[in-house]
Amino acid sequence: MGLFHNLTVDEERDLIQRGRDWQRLKSDAGYGSITWPVEYGGAGLPGAYESAFRRLEQAFVTPRIHEAVSISVAIVAATVLALGTPEQKARYVPPLRRADDLCCQLFSEPGAGSDLGSVATRAIRDGSEWVITGQKVWTSGAAHADWGYVLVRTDTDAPRQRAMSTFIVPMRSAGVEVRPLRQMSGGSSFNEVFLTDVRVPDDARLGDVGAGWHAAMTTLGIERTTISVASSGGGTDLLGRLTSLARELGRDRDPQVRQGLADVYVLGRLRSLNGRRAAANSAAGGGPGPAGSIGKLLTTHRAARITEVVSMLLGPRLGADSGEWGTFAWAEFVTGVPGQRLAGGTDEIQRNAIAERGLGLPRESR
Repeated sequence: MGLFHNLTVDEERDLIQRGRDWQRLKSDAGYGSITWPVEYGGAGLPGAYESAFRRLEQAFVTPRIHEAVSISVAIVAATVLALGTPEQKARYVPPLRRADDLCCQLFSEPGAGSDLGSVATRAIRDGSEWVITGQKVWTSGAAHADWGYVLVRTDTDAPRQRAMSTFIVPMRSAGVEVRPLRQMSGGSSFNEVFLTDVRVPDDARLGDVGAGWHAAMTTLGIERTTISVASSGGGTDLLGRLTSLARELGRDRDPQVRQGLADVYVLGRLRSLNGRRAAANSAAGGGPGPAGSIGKLLTTHRAARITEVVSMLLGPRLGADSGEWGTFAWAEFVTGVPGQRLAGGTDEIQRNAIAERGLGLPRESR
């Protein structure tokens, strides 16, 4: 039920494999890329077909999808489809969409989390190759990835809009080192990645030299839309579990608890409606837009409200594995909520995006 995994290496590998098998099964049956172009393994159908399949899929028990799979299938593949050359699309999109290949997202750094304009990882051109050196952090699924989609600085003097570029790097390249990071929720699906004189050919570059900022913003828009469409908690019925816990403890008539449960329901409903709007806009050929940021905010606000309600219900029992029904599993959820507020851009970043791109307000002074 945790937002982030608390698994051994073998358990995490098994979880990833089940997700890959499910994506392959759907793809082979024609349901893995319903709205995607036929030439890249899709069915080329309108978004309504995708929405209908999602509703049917949610009625069944399906494997929980590890972020290593979802990032590859939903985010990186979509970025390559939007920005790649015809050769790159043919090479990367079909295996990523089918989950035959996995790709991690190498954006954040120790000194550049939400402020990607401060990325320090460098790529220096050397003939027909680029040499990449730097460090990335908080990288989900890096230990299991075949590829890394990396944002680097290629010009130290240009403004951020023209200073960066993006590359797709084989994670088995010489000079790539992955180190797991232990999270307070117990798991270690996050990683730090060190790149030391990693050489890649120029055809590994995604987009023009200096167009990395545009690529990163495209990716983050796709990511936020993906988060807003997907259900939190890995498909777990969190409201149902929270309501059951309140009944079990005899607190379901408590006015404060009932208000909290109502808030969780309303935020979930708003997120669902916003997700439909985002999906419809995407199906109509529109970009991610502010709906992705709105959905991300609704997701984090809902998770925070769930934390408040479960803390009200359990009190000190929240932190103790007493074996009592309905208690300790919530601790994994609660300790993952702060990380959810950071993943895909902080709440503050989302508010800026909504204000500037959605409402047309003046840009924040930088």
